[in-house]
Amino acid sequence: MTEQGGDAARETEHDFAGVDDGFERLWTPHRMAYIVGDKPTKEAGQGCPFCAVPHKADAKGLMVHRGTHCYVVMNLFPYNPGHLLVCPYRHVSLYVDLTDEETEEFTLLTKQAIRTLEAASEPHGFNLGINQGAVAGAGVAAHLHQHIVPRWAGDSNFLPIIGRTKALPVLLEDTRVSLVECWPE
Repeated sequence: MTEQGGDAARETEHDFAGVDDGFERLWTPHRMAYIVGDKPTKEAGQGCPFCAVPHKADAKGLMVHRGTHCYVVMNLFPYNPGHLLVCPYRHVSLYVDLTDEETEEFTLLTKQAIRTLEAASEPHGFNLGINQGAVAGAGVAAHLHQHIVPRWAGDSNFLPIIGRTKALPVLLEDTRVSLVECWPE
């Protein structure tokens, strides 16, 4: 159906129903909780996922290791299998606000996480990073956390770049169990 307007025919919305647009769709409704969920504020509490995790059972919270001042947790929305976060228990947003004891354990757990990932999945390299502030890319800017992302040759392809889709070949819980088993005593 077209409407005539002057010399040119104009298509209406009825012309498109059922027409293949050439796009494949990967439906991920579970991500809506992240997109529309309450965003953490500068205050600690129920709105902060990193304050909530230590109060959950390890498997439910994706906890890998509990230290004295900091802990290691799986990223709920990983870039790659084994994507870990090192977080202080205390609700602080900036690295410079950590105490000396927290900083020491933060660093120690980062090193242990790298060694554990090497033992569990033999990555070819790592991305380590702290994004401080929303403008720097922090999804949860109110609670400091460091990313440890294992990398393998060829782990990125056109999917994340063109299709904004990441294929993850291992389930979170399977990866968590493997990491817990490999964590140094």
